Amino acid sequence: MNQEMLVAIGASCCLVAVLLLLLVVFKPRHGRVSLSQLIQPIDGPQVPKAGRALARATGSTIETINRFLDRRGSRYTMATTLELAGIRMRPADFIIRVAAVTGVAVLVFYLLELPGIAFIMLAAIPISAWAVIKIYTARREATFDDQLGDTLQLLSGGMRAGHSLMHAVDAAAIDSDAPMSEELARVVNETRLGRDAGQSLQDTALRMHSDDFSWVAQAIEINREVGGDLAEVLDHVGSTIRDRNQIRRQVKSLSAEGRTSAFVLFLLPILVFAGVMLLSPSYFSPLFATPLGIIVGIVSVILMGVGGFWLRAVIKIKF
Repeated sequence: MNQEMLVAIGASCCLVAVLLLLLVVFKPRHGRVSLSQLIQPIDGPQVPKAGRALARATGSTIETINRFLDRRGSRYTMATTLELAGIRMRPADFIIRVAAVTGVAVLVFYLLELPGIAFIMLAAIPISAWAVIKIYTARREATFDDQLGDTLQLLSGGMRAGHSLMHAVDAAAIDSDAPMSEELARVVNETRLGRDAGQSLQDTALRMHSDDFSWVAQAIEINREVGGDLAEVLDHVGSTIRDRNQIRRQVKSLSAEGRTSAFVLFLLPILVFAGVMLLSPSYFSPLFATPLGIIVGIVSVILMGVGGFWLRAVIKIKF
């Protein structure tokens, strides 16, 4: 496969992408008229035709993506994933932004006559977006665990002041920072709608992947069944959780060198490859132009993936 064939394939992919974009965005909409079109203001400001066309195009794209996600049954799952990552964005909007960034990156590298990097960007940018979601989710869960000790102290103080459990949870939600405030406010709202408080707390622990918060939910549920001083129980649980957090931070600091070495070992070949492709694109031309080079490239990607998973298993310490 020579350079001319790669350019032809790249041009064909760009043409197909443009045709699909035109088909999705500017396709006719049947039998749906918005309320703003039915009720037109008499003396109100007139919206420019370009603005109306852009709004219709955007709405049509969002509806198409939502129908596609609904057919696959992944719309709610993706919305939950974005919520857990702290990304306040609808799934359709997130997909549009990732697709736009991917299209711009592919077009830029294609115009720079770097078709190999352009093909890599087709997969690299969506994978990077998925990785960013995972990183934000892990960071939010870690922040939630770090805030748990102070939150339990607020709950026990509210219980000692004579407040009920849900009143203390509501006060803690107001006084805490995100993400703890968001999750506690969700528990309060679900309880006001008639859901059991223990089940709502347990679902929060499952959603945030927090074993410590699961202990808190179990302690509250046991106290509701057998009675006792809930404030004292929360104090003991909070003390245990603070000790665990201290050990967790110590383990994280001791393993920082290994994690840094793993990141360097994994990213160094990728960065060197990208740098050489930018500085001397013809250097790797045999890698894309010969069958043996393509096989070597595929095997290298597979081995990099295996090595990445191996390094992740080595540096991830559970206790």
